[in-house]
Amino acid sequence: MSDNSAITVNNLIKSVATQEGELTILNGINMDVKLGESVAILGPSGSGKSTLLGLLAALDSPTSGEIFLDGEALHGLDEEGKARLRKEKVSFIFQSFMLVDTLNALENVMLPAELSGVECAREKAEAMLDRVGLSHRLTHFPNQLSGGEQQRVAIARAFICEPKVLFADEPTGNLDGANSDKVADMLFELNRDSDTTLILVTHDLQLANRCERQFIMQAGLLTEPDDTLQSDPHESGKLASMEAS
Repeated sequence: MSDNSAITVNNLIKSVATQEGELTILNGINMDVKLGESVAILGPSGSGKSTLLGLLAALDSPTSGEIFLDGEALHGLDEEGKARLRKEKVSFIFQSFMLVDTLNALENVMLPAELSGVECAREKAEAMLDRVGLSHRLTHFPNQLSGGEQQRVAIARAFICEPKVLFADEPTGNLDGANSDKVADMLFELNRDSDTTLILVTHDLQLANRCERQFIMQAGLLTEPDDTLQSDPHESGKLASMEAS
C-alpha cells in the first residue's frame, strides 16, 4: 500500500453458505486506487460488483483478505469502527436515490452534515443545491421532484461532507438519456473540484469510459483491460454486449 492510495485490496475473497454448499462470490481480488482517481467497475449481473462495493465501503466483511481505505485497515475494525469510518470518510450515491420522503430537498442535503457536526450546515446545503442547479427547489419534497432532480439532490447530499471516497452504484440507472448525461456531468464536475476518489459501479459503458480507469468483474474475478479495449470500437462493442448479458 502506497502513501497516495485511497483504496488497497489484497487477495480479497467472499464466500457464502448455500444449500448446494459454499459459493465463492469474489475470488482473490487485488486492486489499488490512488487518491483522487475515478474508477469504474463493469460486469454482468451476478458477477460480484455490488458485493465488492459493499466490502470496499465497510458495509460487509470479507471471508479473507485485506482492505485499506485511506490508510485504515477495514479488516481490523469492529462494527462501531466501520460506522465511524463511513461517517468520516465515505459517501454514497444509489440508483434509487434513497432520499428521505418526509424531508424536503434542503433538509435531505443538510441531514448528513448535521449528523457529522458540520458547521453552517444549512448554508452549505443551499450552496450545494445551487451547484447542481436546484436553488429553486429547496422546499420541494422528493415526490415533487423528477428523477433527475432527485438524483441531483442525492449528489449534493453526497458531497456536502467532503468525503474521501464516494461510492456510486448505478447512479444514472433510473434516468433517461438527457437526465443521465446531466447528472453524470454534475457528478464528475463535483468529483474533480473536490478531489474525491470515485468508485463507480455501472452497466453503462459510456459512463464508465468517463472514469480514468475501468475494471471488469466477471465470475468473481476482477481484471483491468488495456487501453485498446477502451479505445477500440470493436472491442468496446464486445464489452457492451457482455454488459447487457
